[in-house]
Amino acid sequence: MSSIKQQHWGAFGRKVYPLLLPSLPTSGSTALRSLVPGLCTVGRGQPYQENLPAPAAAEPNIGAKFQIVHNYKLGDSCRGFSACASEESIIETSEESCATGRAAGDEDDRNSSHSSASVSQTLLQVESSLHRISAEPTVSDMLVDTHGRRHNYLRISLTERCNLRCKYCMPAEGVELTPGGQLLGDKEVMRLARLFVAEGVDKIRLTGGEPTIRSNIEDICLELSSLPGLKYLAMTTNGLVLARKLPRLRAAGLNQLNISLDSLVPAKFELLTRRRGHAKVLQAINTALELGFNPVKVNVVVMRGFNDDELVDFVELTRSKPINVRFIEFMPFDGNVWSSKKLVSYFEMLSSLREKYPSLSRLKDHPTDTAKNFQVDGFEGTVSFITSMTHSFCSGCNRLRLMADGNFKVCLFGPAEVSLRDAMRSGVDDEGLKQIIGDAVKRKKAAHAGMFDLAKTQNRPMIHIGVRVSSVILKSSVMNPDITGLLMEKTTG
Repeated sequence: MSSIKQQHWGAFGRKVYPLLLPSLPTSGSTALRSLVPGLCTVGRGQPYQENLPAPAAAEPNIGAKFQIVHNYKLGDSCRGFSACASEESIIETSEESCATGRAAGDEDDRNSSHSSASVSQTLLQVESSLHRISAEPTVSDMLVDTHGRRHNYLRISLTERCNLRCKYCMPAEGVELTPGGQLLGDKEVMRLARLFVAEGVDKIRLTGGEPTIRSNIEDICLELSSLPGLKYLAMTTNGLVLARKLPRLRAAGLNQLNISLDSLVPAKFELLTRRRGHAKVLQAINTALELGFNPVKVNVVVMRGFNDDELVDFVELTRSKPINVRFIEFMPFDGNVWSSKKLVSYFEMLSSLREKYPSLSRLKDHPTDTAKNFQVDGFEGTVSFITSMTHSFCSGCNRLRLMADGNFKVCLFGPAEVSLRDAMRSGVDDEGLKQIIGDAVKRKKAAHAGMFDLAKTQNRPMIHIGVRVSSVILKSSVMNPDITGLLMEKTTG
């Protein structure tokens, strides 16, 4: 086990183990210590050496102990635990698992009254939490916000241009594009990507506009995939010109792929995108499968009265192919005429599909997943739901965004942005950039607004996720005075 991992587990064990210990019989404490090598060296009855409050007297039940663990400040090495625990409802589960033991046992002799099954379930809950924490990325403080979320995923928009005109993405009158000289150049993109990866980002997703229309997209992928520490290089594309470029992109290191397709009916595709090309998108999906992308993710924005009658048809794509169909709740952006009447909720979609597929069952999600993942028994592929409107996933958010114009955005639905382009072109060095990025991450809110408030909030059109800019001095107690005032934070008020 590496020294980093040992420190990680050790920090968790030294703080959590003494809290759980009084609630477990001797056999349970032994099992807990054996879960992870080096978890904790403190044994039952031995003194606890760290300068922390001494363990409280035995509580009436182990569920109360989990409540203490859930609220306990575990320190920087285990930030994010509370968010993970709340997502998995560990407290409620542990309370249920111990209900029988509480009813049958005498409070003065709790340890002996716990059934072995109850202890086993409790230990499984602890182990599950430990495994989630061990999977958290190792990132620098620059990428950790004040809510303990670790950001190891950067989305980079390479262009504002697109070869489609999707109605939910772009207003009918089009959008004002940023002049070419104000967009990030290749060297600027790579400088920022290199900085983020060095601080702990291990996944980069290329977006747009439409990223494949950037003429040197293969060269960009090759340079990005060569960055030490980057594990995943992904792309979200409309697929229109993808089939002919994908072999070279694959060879250049692209290893994850999302293709947007909102209808399997060619006429409806043209109506929505205001362009032809349905067959080319299907060809791109097949090419991706042939090249070994697994899964090939297909993004579907579901809109009532347009494509909500195609849910079953999309699920059928997963029957014999490694396709992950991702149903996305319709989201409000400037100019896309969002309405709650057009929104088809996750619960409605799931209920409808279970009428056709009773075996559609939930899969285990990663704590940072934006999707709720399902699979039909016997099907090769999977089905997911992106529930931004009805069931947000802010507590596990690990994403940051770099726009094509160099603006840095910590939340998709937040209007605040900081210009890294202006900082770089004003001579700010990498340490200064890290400070600016870290300050922005620290200002990230715990959650975005509800869908009706979002609909009233001015944000970028989806096509270049801002048009109005006002000067705001970035305030920081450690800000280099030479760069204070050089930066712009976009506001929409």
